[in-house]
Amino acid sequence: MSAIPSPDNIYPLPDIARTVQLRPLVKNPQIEIGEYTYYDDPLHATEFEQRNVLYNFGREKLVIGRYCALAEGVRFIMSGANHRMDGVSTFPFTIFGGQWGEKTLDIDLGTPSRGDTVVGNDVWIGYQALIMPGVRIGNGAIIAAGSVVVSDVPAYGIVGGNPAGLIRKRYSDSDIELLERIAWWDWPVEKITEHVRVIMSGTPAELAAVAG
Repeated sequence: MSAIPSPDNIYPLPDIARTVQLRPLVKNPQIEIGEYTYYDDPLHATEFEQRNVLYNFGREKLVIGRYCALAEGVRFIMSGANHRMDGVSTFPFTIFGGQWGEKTLDIDLGTPSRGDTVVGNDVWIGYQALIMPGVRIGNGAIIAAGSVVVSDVPAYGIVGGNPAGLIRKRYSDSDIELLERIAWWDWPVEKITEHVRVIMSGTPAELAAVAG
């Protein structure tokens, strides 16, 4: 019998370098990735930290849950990209140093933060989607290709567009509540393996029946 796939294998598909699991790849402590979450990119898969998480020099974190699928070109703009908008100018004088830096450092340090960017579990983010700072994406959500996500996405919501808007929910509110309680992504991998067909193609009720 074949082995259960390992979450520690950077390249989960033999001889295919375009698909990488992010948890064993990413080293930046400000980026937290759950097990089995992967990124697909034919040219730059292993450069996710550098090319796909942008302006990550603040205190905020990027947190992505387990079993997420990230398509080529998905990018996260972090809060370090923000400019103050409460004065006459949005120009970041402080970063040029010298007297500009000395005179404005306290202003720069007081720039409001939008907080961590958090992606739940079992989230599918489509080709070239852009996630803005501080956004929270719920479990089971789907982000359409090319979307610009500027606000929170509910669990099991499908969003698309610029700015991304809710297209529909994948399930009824009661089924979504049920799936959130089941939280199959937190099961031991052996249990997930046992019931993988139900997880992949079953209904919420069928999953609840095997959840135990």
